[in-house]
Amino acid sequence: MDAGVIGSGPRRIDGQRKVTGAAPYAADHHPDNMAYGYGVFSTIASGTITGLDLDAARQFPGVIDIFHHDHFPELHRSPASFAQGNKVEETRLPFEDNHVYYEGQFVALVVADTFENARAAARKIGVSYQTDSAIANLDQGVKAHGTRSGSGNHERGDAAAHFDGAAHSIDVTYTTPVETHNPMEMHASVASWENDRLTIFESSQGVVVQRNALAKIFGLPPSHVRVESPFIGSGFGSKLWMWPHAVAASAAAREIGRPVQLVVPRQQMFTTTGHRPETRQRLRLATDENGRLVSLRHESINTTSFTDQYVETCGSVTKSLYSCPNLTVSHETTQVNRGTPTSMRAPGAAPGLFALESAIDEMALAAGVDPLEFRMNNYASRDESLGLDFSSNHIREATEKAAEKFGWQDRNPDVGSMHEGHEIIGYGMAACNWEALKRECEARVSLRADGTAYVTCATQDIGTGTYTIIAQTVSELTGLPLEKITVRLGDTSYPAGPVSGGSWATATTLPAIAAATREAIKELKGYATSDKGDFSDADSDSLTFENARLTHDGQSVDYVDVLKGQRLASADGHAHTKGADDKYSYRSFGAHFVEVRWDPGISNLRIARVVSAIDVGRVINSMTARNQVEGAIVMGLGMAHFEATEFDPRNGRPVNNNYAEYVVPVHADQPPEVDVILLDYPDLEFNEFGARGIGEIGITGMAAAVANAVYHATGKRIRDLPIFKEKLMENVPDVQSA
Repeated sequence: MDAGVIGSGPRRIDGQRKVTGAAPYAADHHPDNMAYGYGVFSTIASGTITGLDLDAARQFPGVIDIFHHDHFPELHRSPASFAQGNKVEETRLPFEDNHVYYEGQFVALVVADTFENARAAARKIGVSYQTDSAIANLDQGVKAHGTRSGSGNHERGDAAAHFDGAAHSIDVTYTTPVETHNPMEMHASVASWENDRLTIFESSQGVVVQRNALAKIFGLPPSHVRVESPFIGSGFGSKLWMWPHAVAASAAAREIGRPVQLVVPRQQMFTTTGHRPETRQRLRLATDENGRLVSLRHESINTTSFTDQYVETCGSVTKSLYSCPNLTVSHETTQVNRGTPTSMRAPGAAPGLFALESAIDEMALAAGVDPLEFRMNNYASRDESLGLDFSSNHIREATEKAAEKFGWQDRNPDVGSMHEGHEIIGYGMAACNWEALKRECEARVSLRADGTAYVTCATQDIGTGTYTIIAQTVSELTGLPLEKITVRLGDTSYPAGPVSGGSWATATTLPAIAAATREAIKELKGYATSDKGDFSDADSDSLTFENARLTHDGQSVDYVDVLKGQRLASADGHAHTKGADDKYSYRSFGAHFVEVRWDPGISNLRIARVVSAIDVGRVINSMTARNQVEGAIVMGLGMAHFEATEFDPRNGRPVNNNYAEYVVPVHADQPPEVDVILLDYPDLEFNEFGARGIGEIGITGMAAAVANAVYHATGKRIRDLPIFKEKLMENVPDVQSA
């Protein structure tokens, strides 16, 4: 595909609606006669409800009903099957019984005429509990219940045998804490019924999956459920799958016979809508005398809930990023009294690459090899876990380009040897990696007689620019300007589209959009070559369509004239495209380079520079692609330096479940210099556009690059995230005179 609209960087076509407040988010919808729900949430992490004092709440003005485990309709569970497309993360239904599995669990729901009345009444409800001992963290879980095997394991060769007696080896353990998504837009549902048909406005990254799950739960055909999510204030994975509040709102709306809005408070977005689980990862690496990997073991344990099994596949990248004939990857889980974890940007790979890329750095130093050289010598040339060639892999070029731009060649490898003024300078690097995925997708495109195009697909735009790249695709194939292309997404009444996660939305939707556009053009050519058409003597295959005009033998006609000449409203195309094949291993690659500055006098650590080179196939929109990587870099810096959801080890209660104490990077924490290099090599084995996903890869490896830079500056190897400055303040080596 020649360069044109694809690959350029037009502004987001939905941008004006967002910045002017015209874009409707879930809680902005207010059906007639809408009531408001407000939850009552458990204040213990483990136990049973022994009583509910509802009298004061029932007498509060405006209260319509109060739902709880003794007053709630009997519903069905969703099979929670990814294959069936009805996945939910927390399979337990709200108010299913009187058991409490985590603090912040729904124990009651007040529905009233106003939000204020519902909230005030909810706070008057007294809940009595029989409290059990809580399992508060990973160590307690392992000690109390041990572990159980997870998915995604892999083994080749004999890693244990080749570890012993190797020329160089390390045996190290890394930990990562719970992280919480905290998207700007709150989780929200607005549910209404008309007879046996449910409509729900939802902040969802997967409207089709939520429709299917609700159909299972309420015993309805999917055609009787409509889920709408036209705009989303991000999700980072927390909105991939439906949570209990959506079920509660839908059931309450049916019971009271009027629409119900339910917004999850920020504190409960730390408890009942998922999180990245806590992990403990042991890595054992060994090399020969030349610094080539001969053995690699990556064994991880993550926390999961007592209601569901969630596996954080930390070794998903380890299996294939480096060449090693003897390798073992294993995943285990342990149950704790927290809500069910879920995918958070680059699930598995983000914590997994913190551990792996930190260990690679440690292994390189143990073998006496520069960390950059070590990686270049050990990168895999093919996927040894699958026995397949990569469809496209430019990780060596990405690493070289980023290293050159960063100035790695000027690095003094001695710890604490580089300084400027009061600050000690540290350089660190890490590889980044993410799988390239593609799912089935449908789309419909109409070329209309008013000179516009109308595009529909039931995928979503979570703020990443999906509206814009879909319009770019139609523009590229038709010649219509972007302002004449209307894109509608996030509605299950449209042709089925994928969830917006896993970095697969672009690779999945664009082929379907392109195929539907070509079908519309084909239908248009059929009209033009019919008895009433402008090219009635021509064969439709002989016509070309460029710049919104049909051409044959020097004659050119605007497509609008073809339609108007026959009093036709539109030429329409519908397409259904398949997912990826298994001919190749499809992945994206890259490398991060980070400069940190440490001032031991005032104990200040800051990130000064980041250079990242990313190989994600063809870049569809240079502006939104760069935005995605930059945002992922900032999120990775948050993972490295700031973020941790903390739980009281005595009772499992979250202690910083608010934006005041859950620390994320703000503007003042941004590196003054962030340089993103996009290689832009089309991967035409993957799809016709050569595009792979870009949303997740930027966060992978970033925490390790920071940790490796911190070691270079301070001599402290931080293996437990986040890297708080307190961890650097004890026994700091005196390197001022180095």
